[in-house]
Amino acid sequence: MSGEAAARRRWRRVDGVLLLDKPAGMTSNAALQAARRLFQAAKAGHTGTLDPLATGLLPLCFGEATKFSADLFDADKTYEAELRFGQRTDTGDAEGQVIEERSVTFAADDLEHVLACFRGPITQVPPMYSALKRDGRPLYELARQGIEVERAPRAVVIHELELLAVDLAGGHPSCRLRAKVSKGTYIRTLAEDIGEALGCGAHLTALRRTEIAGLAVAAATTLAELGALEDAARLARLAPPDALLQSLPALELSAAAAARFVQGGAVRAAAQPGRCRVYADGRLLGLGVGQPDGIVQPKRLMAGTT
Repeated sequence: MSGEAAARRRWRRVDGVLLLDKPAGMTSNAALQAARRLFQAAKAGHTGTLDPLATGLLPLCFGEATKFSADLFDADKTYEAELRFGQRTDTGDAEGQVIEERSVTFAADDLEHVLACFRGPITQVPPMYSALKRDGRPLYELARQGIEVERAPRAVVIHELELLAVDLAGGHPSCRLRAKVSKGTYIRTLAEDIGEALGCGAHLTALRRTEIAGLAVAAATTLAELGALEDAARLARLAPPDALLQSLPALELSAAAAARFVQGGAVRAAAQPGRCRVYADGRLLGLGVGQPDGIVQPKRLMAGTT
């Protein structure tokens, strides 16, 4: 679209969450901007990136939902991953150059034994090809210049690690895994570490995110599907802003307490300590934080609730 045409675009307020099934080969930001144009949304954001190689669930936030996008950063995520054994690449995935080849001699039982060692709390060294920053520069920029810097190991949790399929007989030994992991887990690094534990090396050849905090890719929509819809039908694909908060307990306030809460005042309510989603008459007011003494402090408020 030309600059003149872009200037003529009429942006509008759109509030809601789109569960997008991101295609391979597209950055998360490119997917966000494409969806934003389709909705003509004045304000948009995502809840954490997927690598261009990866497909699957990418929740996108519009309008008021952007206030809660950070709440998915800390959520557990589930992936299906394909690994190729016997080759290491400089990026840890199929987008990189092969830097080492080794023979594959392990059996399926050996793979099951190694996977058991990665379940539960583990440590990972973040990859150089990542968005982590050193002195203000993303590590991937340094990696592209052939510079490698020391990275501190991170504690992560592999809640579930299931072998879905394995093929060790063909010319390209491989397997497919399902992994439910904590925040900060790099599946590329997990693939590499599994390969090292098996003595042959490995890299990621495909990755699909299937779930985040109860949101599932089965309910997601592709950009092609969105583009084929009329505006009303497209807007109907949006979930409400509190779709991002379903893992939190809900708190319903009285009219008097709600009036105080939306003005930024703390209220006394029957809430457990910790974050909660706060409603009045079924309408989302915002995010609150319960204190041990029964007081709930407003944390983020929806616009138009005052």
